[in-house]
Amino acid sequence: MEIILKQDIPKLGHINDIVTVKDGYARNYLIPNGMAVRVTESAKKMIEENKRQRAHKEEKLKKEAEDLSKKLEGTKLTIGAKTSSKGKIFGSVNTIQIAEHLNRLGFEIDRRYISIKDEAVKEVGEYVATVRLHKDVSVDIPFEVVSE
Repeated sequence: MEIILKQDIPKLGHINDIVTVKDGYARNYLIPNGMAVRVTESAKKMIEENKRQRAHKEEKLKKEAEDLSKKLEGTKLTIGAKTSSKGKIFGSVNTIQIAEHLNRLGFEIDRRYISIKDEAVKEVGEYVATVRLHKDVSVDIPFEVVSE
């Protein structure tokens, strides 16, 4: 049976994809749980219109992300942390502190979109964080951890 997915389903497809599954899987699980609908001519037309609208929105979001990445390119952060005499940080520097520093500079970026290349920042030094602004746009931000 051919169905149109209404949401992303792992190992099956993404939203608005037309996929073929076994009849029982579609009738007993996907359609009753609102994850899919049967393929009809009107459903196909509706999917095409949704794809066109989503492409326009995605293009706009990507352009905004590219503009923000250009503004972020020259940014370098300095984060102060309490340290021992040997340069070890009490605790660690994580994405929350980086997001707070970026917010102070006027960039409202959620910490969930920030990742630090090194696993844990537990010493004084220079590191790099990656900010994912869009699925196709990301920017590396260097930051330095200094002793307070």
